[in-house]
Amino acid sequence: MKISPSTVARVLEKYDMKLLKRYHKKKEFKRYTKEIPGERVQMDVCKIDTGIYQYTAIDDCSRFRVLHTYSRRTAKNTVNFLERVVEQMPFPIQRVQTDRGKEFFGLTFQEILREYGIKFRPIKPRSPHLNGKVERSHQTDLQEFYMTANLKDPCLNDRLEEWQFHYNWHRSHSSLKGKTPMDVVTEKSALTPLWEDIEAKYDSAREPIREQNYGWERMLSKYKKKGKPARN
Repeated sequence: MKISPSTVARVLEKYDMKLLKRYHKKKEFKRYTKEIPGERVQMDVCKIDTGIYQYTAIDDCSRFRVLHTYSRRTAKNTVNFLERVVEQMPFPIQRVQTDRGKEFFGLTFQEILREYGIKFRPIKPRSPHLNGKVERSHQTDLQEFYMTANLKDPCLNDRLEEWQFHYNWHRSHSSLKGKTPMDVVTEKSALTPLWEDIEAKYDSAREPIREQNYGWERMLSKYKKKGKPARN
């Protein structure tokens, strides 16, 4: 005998019988964090409005951030932002991690990374979760800063800099157990290497210029390992 599920549902509703709920055991959440400030800095661009693109760099360990807006997302603006990041982050940077946006694959940008001894680590395509910390921080900006900010204010970057200071020095973070990014930077200062240490360990021969096309980059890497020239 076949019984229609809809019929069973109507009978249960008639006698006010609550439906059985299937409970799924939540998987234990493991938070992944680097141990040393500057060990890995995630970088991304978020479109705020027409002609307003926020560049964001966030340290994987301390959550210390550098923010700035530009009218476009371009390789030139990426280079300018990188200089800001190096200048404003209170520790040397060992790696920069980005998505596959074309603004991060300009030759000048990668050459400056090499000059500083910073390793370039673009993530795989369609893997935004690998850049999860910077993606999540954009939500915080949209909710806590841009909801009350005047996007037409010519001094928007000045207001954004004030928000950056508050975020780094005064805003406590649940992911940091209630501490601020600067609290963590200070606590980890004894473990944090100097720029001289980073530059000494950097091997430019093992850091090739990266290609935006992930498939092409993998093919080049494969040919280099086999010692064969790649076809044009």
